[in-house]
Formats: sequence, structure tokens, C-alpha cells
Amino acid sequence: MTIDTQLTPMMAQYRRIKSELPKDALLLFRLGDFYEMFFEDAQIGAQLLNLALTKRQGIPMCGLPFHAAPAYIGRILKAGRKVAICDQMEEARPGQLVKREVTQILSPGTHFDERMLSAERN
Repeated sequence: MTIDTQLTPMMAQYRRIKSELPKDALLLFRLGDFYEMFFEDAQIGAQLLNLALTKRQGIPMCGLPFHAAPAYIGRILKAGRKVAICDQMEEARPGQLVKREVTQILSPGTHFDERMLSAERN
């Protein structure tokens, strides 16, 4: 039995979405008021962003508040990494998997959100 057959529906959704992205993109996966990173992305993200790396059911994870995401995304891009933003496309309902989709893939040379730009560079 592989780890993927033991995953919850949400974690299976995460793995499916992650498998469709460029290999060098960190996936920020929206869960309520946070963006979470899991598996290898959590290990990279925790080190890069100085976030606490934890585990749930043996799966590495770290998260950042939704309202602070632009600053964290800016730091990821400044480090030369790509970022994929996966948002919830509907309200959460008890006992049901939330539909999620990648809404943006940002790279160091293609982002234009002013909240992610350093003031010194402008």
C-alpha cells in the first residue's frame, strides 16, 4: 500500500493538483484562512520563509495566514522560486471536499502585484 492510497480526500486533491504543476513551483493550498504547504514543499517553504515545520499523520506541513500571503509570496519569488496559488472555489460544507483550482502561477520574472514588490526596488 502506497502513501497515496492512505491519503484523505483533501490530501489526494493536493497531490493531484501538485502533480499538474511545474516541478519547481511551490504550491500554496488554501485551507480557510491559511495557505498550507505539504510534503516536500513544506520542507522547502518552512526553511525559506522561516515557518514552523510540523507534521500531521506523518505528513510534513507548514502554513501562512491568507492576509499575509503577498509578503510571503514576494519572499519566495525573491529567492528565485515559482509559486502556484490554489484557491477554494466554493464555500466549505461539512463532510464535503471543497473544490479548489490553481488561480495563479507566478515566477520571479512574471509577477506584477505591487504588494509583493520591495519598496527599495521601485
